[in-house]
Amino acid sequence: MSTDALKTENRLSPSNGRESRTQSIAIRFTRAEETVLLKKAEASGQNLREWAREMLLRSEFAGRRGEMEMHIFTELVGIQMLLMQTLEALLRGDKMAQEQINILFRQVQTTKAAKAQELLAKRSLNREK
Repeated sequence: MSTDALKTENRLSPSNGRESRTQSIAIRFTRAEETVLLKKAEASGQNLREWAREMLLRSEFAGRRGEMEMHIFTELVGIQMLLMQTLEALLRGDKMAQEQINILFRQVQTTKAAKAQELLAKRSLNREK
């Protein structure tokens, strides 16, 4: 058995086969903060330690999820830009030269991220009003 396999095997919990939790973090709260946190944990049906662990891990994965959502939104904006710049001409029956299409693709690729940011900024301003 390899050294890595032995290390993994030694960390596995005998009851469920998952990696055992060996690390902890001590955090101090005021009594008022503790009361609020305990209520939140109870409302979710968990003890404070499990609830806090879940919240910490959730915040880590939420950042990654936000990046993916922004990437998807940017790609959707790019598709919208491409459609808006081509659909009208195509519906009229006009043909586009390959060079026109290539220029359009490059233009969309270079401007879609800025356009996505602009759209989000406008929506944010509209919410504040």
